[in-house]
Amino acid sequence: MNLIEERVIMARAGGFVISRLASGWLVLGDVQPLPGYCLLLADPVVPSLNDLRVEERVAFLHDMSRAGDALLAVTGCLRVNYEIWGNAEPALHAHIMPRYASEPEEKRLRPACMGYSWQDAPKSMSEDCKRLVTNMRTYLETETSRSDC
Repeated sequence: MNLIEERVIMARAGGFVISRLASGWLVLGDVQPLPGYCLLLADPVVPSLNDLRVEERVAFLHDMSRAGDALLAVTGCLRVNYEIWGNAEPALHAHIMPRYASEPEEKRLRPACMGYSWQDAPKSMSEDCKRLVTNMRTYLETETSRSDC
């Protein structure tokens, strides 16, 4: 079992989840190299985006962009980077990273995984992170109810 599969099991059990979306679980990253870093974990777990049917792919990518909308709304970030790798953890998940105008240029112009130390990044259990989770959850629930009209 890989780390993503373990995290999906934790999310199903009510672990530190931002929201259950159509395609999976939106969770805050264990560390926060930049405030608001989160992941979308596909559920059911599949090896890659290409293992999904077309409508499931559309749902996953739509959910990924909804998470970005929430980050833009609640963090004031400048933009959102989306990354799907799966090399080390061969299960579909997307890294969703807010990027801020306040970042030093030499870091802001590089992928976050290359510009920041993940080992030294703050853990995601702070009060600020808990507020962020609540605000993102509220945003996603509000946007869902608006789109149902």
